[in-house]
Amino acid sequence: MYQDFADGLMLGYLLMIAATSLLAFFSKLFSNSLPVIIGNMLSIIVSFYFINNMAGSEGWGWYFKPLSPIQLLITVSLLNLIPQFFAMKFANKYKITFDKRPFAIKKNVNFI
Repeated sequence: MYQDFADGLMLGYLLMIAATSLLAFFSKLFSNSLPVIIGNMLSIIVSFYFINNMAGSEGWGWYFKPLSPIQLLITVSLLNLIPQFFAMKFANKYKITFDKRPFAIKKNVNFI
């Protein structure tokens, strides 16, 4: 959000979507969804902290009208879950399952 406010560019949102989608893809690929859950929660908490710090000093609340910065944070966070969901569904098609034998990897590719 700061990138958008400071430069008027949506590049920060694009980088966020790309990074979180890659995290979701690889988390699902290796059957560990915990990084996605923790990452989303930490992202919201850290963003909320910095938004509250910026609200008093820069007065940027007017920039995101009709939403407040907090409302935009919640909206963007919820919308960011959509590409993560699709990345996780895509990872299901290329799911890697590990065999009991060392160094044995079996790909489970479903074409249906």
